[in-house]
Amino acid sequence: MFRLRFRLSLCQRYLMREVLAAVFLVLLAFLALFSFFDLVNELRKIGDSYPLAQALLSVVLDLPNLVYELIPIAALIGTLYALSNLARHSEITVLRASGMATRDLLFTLFRAAALLALLTFIVGEALVPLAERIGNEIRARAVSQAIAQQGFTSGLWVKDGRSFVNIRLVTPDSALRQLRIYQFDETNALESVTDAEEGHFDPAGSWLLSNVSRTTLSGDTARVEHLPVVNWTSAVTPDLLSVLMVAPERMTLFGLISFTRHLQDNRQQTERYQIAIWKKLVYPLATLVMVALALPFGYSHNRVGGVSLKLFAGVMLGILFYALNGLFSNLGIINAWPPFASATAPSALFLLAAAGMLWWVERR
Repeated sequence: MFRLRFRLSLCQRYLMREVLAAVFLVLLAFLALFSFFDLVNELRKIGDSYPLAQALLSVVLDLPNLVYELIPIAALIGTLYALSNLARHSEITVLRASGMATRDLLFTLFRAAALLALLTFIVGEALVPLAERIGNEIRARAVSQAIAQQGFTSGLWVKDGRSFVNIRLVTPDSALRQLRIYQFDETNALESVTDAEEGHFDPAGSWLLSNVSRTTLSGDTARVEHLPVVNWTSAVTPDLLSVLMVAPERMTLFGLISFTRHLQDNRQQTERYQIAIWKKLVYPLATLVMVALALPFGYSHNRVGGVSLKLFAGVMLGILFYALNGLFSNLGIINAWPPFASATAPSALFLLAAAGMLWWVERR
């Protein structure tokens, strides 16, 4: 019994080593390919204010996001490649003859996938938000643009309690330019409008607004006052602005939760951010689904064109998973689907496909 367990342990380590080696090989190939495409795109922007070094740095800073997005797809294709090679040399048959049942093979693949899932989560939480924020700031400085515009020609809009804040420009150092604050009272009547030329955050926790013009409304009268400096306390902080500089899919889980609470407190829509939270939790686990989907292909022994055909199938499945992931997220926002369902639907569909294929293989 001890010898059998020792033999199984060696077989499991061998299988994990082959799978992980293939996965990282595929991942490196994908990174090289997509980085080349990104570099070609960046070369179009090169000019006097955007040198070649800037373009190269932008490509490098996008690598963590590529790693995060490609690990599940690389897990599928790499596992397919490893299992196909093992099947082509009848090693899968040897492993099963040594006492490894389908369940043992699946759990061994899950152990390898768990390491990949952990790597995906760490990259998504630690490297992607940091690289995205640094990249945005560097690109903004290079082309002398504001960071936060949020798709409106009038600038960035933020709801803060009973106030609506319009910020025309947010510089890379989180300084505000040309901001306007609309303050409403309890009856939703406009109470005052404050215009400021600049705003700088005080470490004490408030903003120092300079060159301020405030119009206070009272009944049918309006009073205008000009002040050199005004202290403004608000929930809008440099941390909140830095969150707005990063797409929800590239934020940290803590940042997503904090910003979602801010939106809920201000009675704003949170569906996109709730979906992003669930995707943050579910997406790393997609590696387990991918290796389970690849396992049935390992039982095939076709030698002529077998590996290339399976790799092609893996690429197509990976593209389908990537497309469905984005599709269900957008459909969930548009149709107000439950965030959990929108985030988990692609992985659930692929898991059902993997279970069906494994059941069919076991019945053969």
